[in-house]
Amino acid sequence: MRKEFEIQGCIEVPPEVTEDEFWNAFIEFVESKGWSFGGGIQEIQDGYYILADGTRGAYVLDECQQDKSVHHEI
Repeated sequence: MRKEFEIQGCIEVPPEVTEDEFWNAFIEFVESKGWSFGGGIQEIQDGYYILADGTRGAYVLDECQQDKSVHHEI
């Protein structure tokens, strides 16, 4: 039997920690427990998603508002 947990949240780190440093530490922790992780990562600064080119993307809460409106339409 497999058991899985879906994680929806953010982990706050000091500003000098890079996405790669965080990701490597996170995966190292997961693997040290004999677990596995499937999913992705998205950097957020001051409430905005950071795009691959380093510029600001959408505001995080804008996505949450869209998710709520989609659920209400169903």
